[in-house]
Amino acid sequence: MSYTVNKLARISGVSARTLRFYDEIGLLKPAFYGDNQYRYYKEEQLLMLQQILFFRELGFPLSDIQQILSTNDFDKIESLKAHKSRLQSDIDRTKTLLKTIDKTIKYLKGETKMKNAELYYGFDSEKQKEHEKYLVKEGIVTQEFLNKCNENVKNWSNKEKNAFIQDIERIMDEVIAAIEKEAAPSDRSVQALMKQHYVWLERTWTPSHASYLGLTELYQTPEFRKFYDTRHPKLLEFMVEAMKIFAEHELS
Repeated sequence: MSYTVNKLARISGVSARTLRFYDEIGLLKPAFYGDNQYRYYKEEQLLMLQQILFFRELGFPLSDIQQILSTNDFDKIESLKAHKSRLQSDIDRTKTLLKTIDKTIKYLKGETKMKNAELYYGFDSEKQKEHEKYLVKEGIVTQEFLNKCNENVKNWSNKEKNAFIQDIERIMDEVIAAIEKEAAPSDRSVQALMKQHYVWLERTWTPSHASYLGLTELYQTPEFRKFYDTRHPKLLEFMVEAMKIFAEHELS
């Protein structure tokens, strides 16, 4: 049985635009092209797309996924077993988070007591520590400065925290809109968005030329890449290039 781009998009949840992009970069080629130049996919491509989605869930960049899947000794069954193990760990953490939520609700209703540390059961503090270590190791910030930033954020109200998240979501949406309009990273409108991004960062710290460029390296690590790739397949590379241009012209 063959599937068109639109049909595969419907059953997989991957947009037709993304499927076409995967074809363009050689990550997922269709089984064949019809006389009308439509793309057609078969079971082999459907299984390959599943592998791509699993690796994206783990935060792998598209270039690494392509390299992994193209190796002669790639084993689909062993890969699925590894994905299952990782997902099981995520399920266990999610269950812990659900228990934390339930207990917090009871605590707020006065139905139970709760230790302060229990408020944070299930949260992945290790990933946050890894990001902070990376910033210090690469000389992007000092540990003393990082401690100060964390102290500032700790004192934010819930309203301030929500506004902080909403603002970066809005900026990312506008960057994606610029990509859809085929704007260049150097365009004035895009650079205006990078200015907003910089001002957004200033709420927690004031990046220098070097530290702002350092963020472009951090954004390319698996965890951050996963965030960008799920928003738009071209978002990360576009954002990194736009940030570099902003740093060169505005922070030098």
